[in-house]
Amino acid sequence: MSTPPTEIAKVLATPAAEALIGKLRERHGPLLFHQSGGCCDGSSPMCYPQDDFIVGDRDVRLGEIAGAPFYISPSQYEYWKHTQLIIDVVEGRGGMFSLENGEGVRFLTRSRLFTDGEIEALKATGRF
Repeated sequence: MSTPPTEIAKVLATPAAEALIGKLRERHGPLLFHQSGGCCDGSSPMCYPQDDFIVGDRDVRLGEIAGAPFYISPSQYEYWKHTQLIIDVVEGRGGMFSLENGEGVRFLTRSRLFTDGEIEALKATGRF
């Protein structure tokens, strides 16, 4: 019996990000992320209570981090679709509307390019 292929995550969270997500979830309930591409907060990953953010009809759901769905705008997805997003936490001030604001830390998007093999696997499953 063969082992099914491991699913390639389009978005991951570091242990520090997972811990902060857990802390924010305790305070605010279910969360979601949207990769900002806007003016005020640059291109920060923004964390919101699930009921306080309306996901756009065309936004792309990349996956989940620590149980929170993660979305990105279609235009940013086209630009970043060749990369795996890695959500981390660093010292600093969070995005103006993101829930970590005031915590002394902020979410940060790091990335790495998918390998040719990973891109082919994503294409084969209709996820690219």
